[in-house]
Amino acid sequence: MTLFSDHPDDEGLPGPQRLPAMLALMVTTAIGVFDGSMINIALPQMAQALNSTAANAVWIANSYLLAVAMSLAIFSALAVRYGFRNQFIAGLMVFSLSSLGCAMSTSLEMLVTMRFIQGIGGAATLSIVPAMLRSIFPNRLLGQILGMNALLIASCTAAAPLFSGMLLVSVSWPWLFAINLPLGLLATVLALRYLPASAPTDKSPFDYLGALLSALTLGCIVLFANSFSSHVSNTLGLYRWGYALIALFCGIGFIVRQRRFAHPLMPLNMFSNRRFSLAAGTSCTAFVAQGMTFIALPFLYEGVYGYSSLMSALLFVPWPLGIILAAPQAGKLADKQNPALISSCGLLVFGAGLALLAMLPSSPSVWDICLRSFVCGVGFGLFQSPNNREMLGNAPREYSSYASGVLAVMRTFGQSLGSAFIGVILSLGLLKHHGNESMSGSLVSLALWSASIAVAFALVLSLTRLKHIQVEQQSA
Repeated sequence: MTLFSDHPDDEGLPGPQRLPAMLALMVTTAIGVFDGSMINIALPQMAQALNSTAANAVWIANSYLLAVAMSLAIFSALAVRYGFRNQFIAGLMVFSLSSLGCAMSTSLEMLVTMRFIQGIGGAATLSIVPAMLRSIFPNRLLGQILGMNALLIASCTAAAPLFSGMLLVSVSWPWLFAINLPLGLLATVLALRYLPASAPTDKSPFDYLGALLSALTLGCIVLFANSFSSHVSNTLGLYRWGYALIALFCGIGFIVRQRRFAHPLMPLNMFSNRRFSLAAGTSCTAFVAQGMTFIALPFLYEGVYGYSSLMSALLFVPWPLGIILAAPQAGKLADKQNPALISSCGLLVFGAGLALLAMLPSSPSVWDICLRSFVCGVGFGLFQSPNNREMLGNAPREYSSYASGVLAVMRTFGQSLGSAFIGVILSLGLLKHHGNESMSGSLVSLALWSASIAVAFALVLSLTRLKHIQVEQQSA
């Protein structure tokens, strides 16, 4: 296989050592994605077992997302000070042990706390996986390996709900967390044995104030987005806009701090590379569209078309299946051709798929729904791998950790904004229907058309990169 064969000019690990090192990262990524995707299915069972309301049980999922969002940028900076390998192994151990704590939880408060700790461990590992892949594989294979990573995430996303449903039929919800232990142990053994040792590359003082401002900014953005999924009330409104104000002021403070502090948490000069910054903005906007669609489609399938929860989960399968088929091929192509052009074509297909979903008739066939969803998945698969390659490839190698963190922040931030936009639309629907917790077909269509507009904006940003590439080639 070309992934594991040596070339005289290759950077990274020798060919034979790449496979076990890659497996350590891939197993960790898999359990992280599985953990997030499986838990939502089990929330009703958890709420009943822990004598909690459904509204409070949502924090079992939200606490994990909140911890990840608050600590992504922090761990990107810590990795260059303590070493990628050291941080990855430590984060993996925290994730695995907190999974045991989740499985043994006897109250909602204990489970939410363990999930928050689990999110911190997950952020410590997932924030640097793309950077570690870059340290394992040479640049000539970067697009291909990022495509395989996208394939893995899509496969786990597709399989997790079905696997969770089958598991819950025979065993109780704690096993959803307990299965992380053997997989975490396997990943830890592989990481200790095969991941390349990395000495700290930055011995400057850690920016504690910048870390606090970053955590407050990203955490409040997630809380602000999640607040729209609840019924509107005066009390909630005060909290909601309080989160927004804290995020705004802390975000401005973070930028000022990074510009003035001698050893910033995140070097903002990375964004002086227009291709990097445009790729980051494109990624964020595309994930806004994906986040909106993933929340809107269950309302369409169950609330409008009347399908069961299981059938709704099955109708989601064509989307990640499209990613599985497209992402690896797009990654390979991005190593040979212009990744910005490939990702732009992917956005065009993605936007067309969303428009097709928005124009679904009132009584479509299952195959019609699946085909339109499959087009979305193919488009997103064509976009994601080349765009990630464009981001990492246009950051200096010594900034790989920071670039990897930016990639993860853009994904989390985009999905949170998508959640907020759908929350606004859902709130409008609740007001219109006097609190009836459903979305009409017209509101779902509005949400999908809004997602299409977000993709159109992402396409404009992506095409702008082509002009910069052309200018660079002319001046070279």
